[in-house]
Amino acid sequence: MQASRRGRLALLVLLACCCAGFIALGSWQVQRLHWKRALIARVDARVHAAPVPPPARSDWPRIGVERDEYRRLELRGTYLRGLDTQTQALTELGAGHWVLSPLQLADGSIVLVNRGFVLDGARPALPPPGEVRVRGLLRMSEPGGGFLRDNRPAQDRWYSRDVAAIAQARGLGDVAPYFVDAEADAGAGSGWPRAGMTVIHFRNQHLQYALTWFVLAAMALWGVLRLLSEQRRMRHHGIHANGDAHR
Repeated sequence: MQASRRGRLALLVLLACCCAGFIALGSWQVQRLHWKRALIARVDARVHAAPVPPPARSDWPRIGVERDEYRRLELRGTYLRGLDTQTQALTELGAGHWVLSPLQLADGSIVLVNRGFVLDGARPALPPPGEVRVRGLLRMSEPGGGFLRDNRPAQDRWYSRDVAAIAQARGLGDVAPYFVDAEADAGAGSGWPRAGMTVIHFRNQHLQYALTWFVLAAMALWGVLRLLSEQRRMRHHGIHANGDAHR
């Protein structure tokens, strides 16, 4: 009897701890939900805002995802021709590559511009000569490589848009720590590369996760209440049994 009582007590403590833990996890997911919704709203505002000049060199160390990614920029400069880099990509058009070209600004700094997507087997056009204006979205560097594939600069094989590694491989100095996804140009025609193919999508399943944790918390609470009810019932029967024995 004593062992059975200890077992029920241990189960009661376990269920109570699980209930508290599930509530904490659900509350954390609610916080993540509010954060994700705020992030989506900020990004949407940036994407549809008027373009602004690129960040100054002095701001480069402070550029980050929360504050700057998907900010709409307008660049003016000259492409350094013959220094394009193609990085592997998979889009709604199929498999192919992004074409990154270095654009030198008036102050001498360089920004890698993703001029767009080129389908496997197609040949991308050279960047236009002379001074150009480029509008696009600021994107953060993608260091290292793609999924299960490391970039191989020595073989000129690229699986991610790693700004620092590409700049080093091409012998470029004073390169901004981000790249820019160029917007589609209405007069660009149907050739390659195809710009304006940035996909902006944020997974937002925090509400489902929160509901799952809260349901589990409710189940654990039900188990606690069931055990407490069972213990009260057993004590009640025990009192009556002792009373009958003394009569």
